[in-house]
Amino acid sequence: MLTIGLTGGIGSGKSTVSALLRERGLTVIDADQIARDIVEPDQPAFAELVAHFGEGIIGDDGHLNRPELARLAFAAPEETAVLNQITHPRITEETARRFAEAAARGERAVVYDMPLLIENGHDKDMDLVVVVEVDRAERIRRLVQTRGLAEEDVRRRMAAQASDGERRAAADVVIDNNGAIADLEPAIDALLERIDQYAS
Repeated sequence: MLTIGLTGGIGSGKSTVSALLRERGLTVIDADQIARDIVEPDQPAFAELVAHFGEGIIGDDGHLNRPELARLAFAAPEETAVLNQITHPRITEETARRFAEAAARGERAVVYDMPLLIENGHDKDMDLVVVVEVDRAERIRRLVQTRGLAEEDVRRRMAAQASDGERRAAADVVIDNNGAIADLEPAIDALLERIDQYAS
């Protein structure tokens, strides 16, 4: 089974590319979704997080109040370490389970949608690494205008991620997403063709 790592900096439109690949019939394993799934109220990680960080991280709907958890967990390195100890092993386990399921179904190729693919060294585990790229100024503009984020916050998040050069150096395929969604179609077609060649 061919494994395709899909990544890109914040605001690059990686999720758009992921959705287009899913529409074309590829199985996508979404790292962000797994991170959300393992802290649902019926999951062991939820109870462990509440036991450590307190009931203030439970929102009015009974689910995790993620901003409040982030405020507490990133207040000090030792608190971040606790968060990671609770969540990371379960994320790893669930990710492996979903890959195994895809292999058992006989999937020819699976996309691993992972924002920190390169930062965490997972690009080395992939058969093909796809990086979605947008000019830095355009990424900032999109995040400020469409997501309502503060420019300072956007720049801080970007600084914490791999640089465009680092992502490009790890990429087998770079998808330019500076234009409209319709402009992505030829790049998606070319990627699918390459996947078919690898997987055949």
